[in-house]
Amino acid sequence: MNEPQVGSIQLDRAVDSILVGTRHRADLGDIDALAASIGRDGLLQPLTITIDGVLVCGARRLAAIKKLGWRTVNVWVRSGLSDRLGQLLAEQDDNMLHKPYTQLEAAGLYREIKQVMAEDAARRKSATQFSSENQPGNDGGANFAPPSSGPLGKTREQAAAMIPGGASHTTLEKIGYLEDIANNPTQPETLRAEAAAGLDRIEAGDPVHPIYQAIRDADTTERERREAELHARAEAAVARAKSIKKRTPPQPLPLVTGDGQPVRYPLRAFVQTWGKLAAWWTHYNADTLAGELTDEQFENFLATADGTVRFADALRAAREGAAERPRLRAL
Repeated sequence: MNEPQVGSIQLDRAVDSILVGTRHRADLGDIDALAASIGRDGLLQPLTITIDGVLVCGARRLAAIKKLGWRTVNVWVRSGLSDRLGQLLAEQDDNMLHKPYTQLEAAGLYREIKQVMAEDAARRKSATQFSSENQPGNDGGANFAPPSSGPLGKTREQAAAMIPGGASHTTLEKIGYLEDIANNPTQPETLRAEAAAGLDRIEAGDPVHPIYQAIRDADTTERERREAELHARAEAAVARAKSIKKRTPPQPLPLVTGDGQPVRYPLRAFVQTWGKLAAWWTHYNADTLAGELTDEQFENFLATADGTVRFADALRAAREGAAERPRLRAL
């Protein structure tokens, strides 16, 4: 009844030594019923493991015999499952009371099979492109049919056909899209939450397409809003740049008129000039300046200071005279 598998040997193995890695089946289903069946009829089909003791096929059976307290179990040790694609294709639990994959489990397995098929095709192309001994027709047999090197659509169909349950690659792609939205931190939090809630509804049995279409429409609307916002910001930045470019740089105030007389500046220029010079002497050290200023610079400073003092006296007298005139008129 248990005919040997190609490239394998059958032996007993300690149950605790069998390693279970990451698998796409998250819910093992009714293990109690399966354990009762195995306890009554025995293990009709051995588990399948790799040479390194990693479980390939039989996760539900392994859980059942652990529940029964078995210390050893009959296994097939496969020597031809060293590559990831072989392990993925062999990850099917074909025992009695088999539990089908949920839609999310099937979508996860579909995504990985599709990726590994693409990687295998790329490796095969690289290995044979410049090798005369590895051209088509010279390869030996294989345990599994090679993935198609054709269009992506055909690869998707092949990957979906390898998963029990009958879901189309279109449905599995839609579930993958929802998972990408839910796990993408760059998406708005509200959209991620809606996608996650949609996945929960699919897992509970709701149809995939209406949920997918609603999230797709919301994603499209949000993307169009972001693009319009970025476009508006870009236009505003261009307008600001053009405005700055067109501005005429401020021209320095003229010193003399056309007939050689000093130009009279407005009050605003006076206030700005002396506003900048408020308490200016507190920012310098006289001893330091005495050693660093040239004679010409020092003489220019004294001339400016003397002129400032004379102007200050004249301004003070003018203000006092302006204040005195109204008083005299009142007398």
